[in-house]
Amino acid sequence: MKLFKAATFGALMLSASFAQAETTLILGEAGPNRGARAEAMNWFAEKATDLSGGDLQFDIQWGGALFKAGAALSGVADGVADLGTIISVYFPQEMVAYGIADLPLQNDDAWVGMKATDALMRSNESIQAALADMNLVYIGTFTTSAVHIGCKGGAIRSVADIAGKKVRGVGAYGDTFKDLGANMVPMSVYDAYQGLDSGLLDCSQGYSYATAALKQHEVIDSYTLLNWGQVGALGILMNKDAFDALTPENQQALLQAGEGMADELGRLINADNDKAVETMKAAGVEIITLPDEDRAKLVEGGATYVDAWVERANGAGLDGAALLEEYKGLLAQYTAERDEKGYPWTR
Repeated sequence: MKLFKAATFGALMLSASFAQAETTLILGEAGPNRGARAEAMNWFAEKATDLSGGDLQFDIQWGGALFKAGAALSGVADGVADLGTIISVYFPQEMVAYGIADLPLQNDDAWVGMKATDALMRSNESIQAALADMNLVYIGTFTTSAVHIGCKGGAIRSVADIAGKKVRGVGAYGDTFKDLGANMVPMSVYDAYQGLDSGLLDCSQGYSYATAALKQHEVIDSYTLLNWGQVGALGILMNKDAFDALTPENQQALLQAGEGMADELGRLINADNDKAVETMKAAGVEIITLPDEDRAKLVEGGATYVDAWVERANGAGLDGAALLEEYKGLLAQYTAERDEKGYPWTR
């Protein structure tokens, strides 16, 4: 009987040790469980679980079940969730460094942009310190990909065609269009179909996969590839207290999985964008590529907003000019890697 009790106690202790080794992390996401970003997030969770030997498990709360996008920063920093997606545009002061990925630079490649942003956020000591002050740790990044524009009626074939157009804009890209003479119409991307169909809008800035997903190809005649820049300041950040409580091995599993998101989302979003352009072509939409000299004019026009970001970064105690130069160097580095080796999923 004593031997049986000892064996039973040992089995219970072994079971308890396995239970204690498993850590379930709650991840808050404002978006739905569909699309390329959701696929990349699920990949991240599965990869982190695998790298941790099963120690890390994830409870992903989709659709803003824990907090909406505008409350994500406090939701993660205060521990409502262990980690979650934070979108910089909702927190322009707190996330000013991350906002560098939204600037209208010549940065239109989704994978290049994510790799450069990830490297900057992961390695820059001043950014790491600023995040730590907010009780946050950077894990990995996403992107919405390059900003392009669909139009009904007159197409945008050059910068000269922008003036007078009624346009729904995206951040600094919309602001630059306003400076170039567009009449900006405040409207969500979800209402742009009706706006284009009714004539309230002439054009809507957006992303290829979203344009097709929202069926805007039904109400546009042309789609101009601006090859200009992207909105990339959104990603997964973690509560620092929760991160610090993990073993070094599990911390590394999270960071390694987060770093891999750029490759996985790059693969997914490039495929989605290519498919979307083909969908538009099949619907009779004219696909236009903005000439290089006109793209240069857009980059020049957006410089005002890049300079404004530098000043905001300086005001937050960062060296804005140094961060910008570091980021531009990383963009050049990953552009060269892509040109020399191709994308990781094609190597």
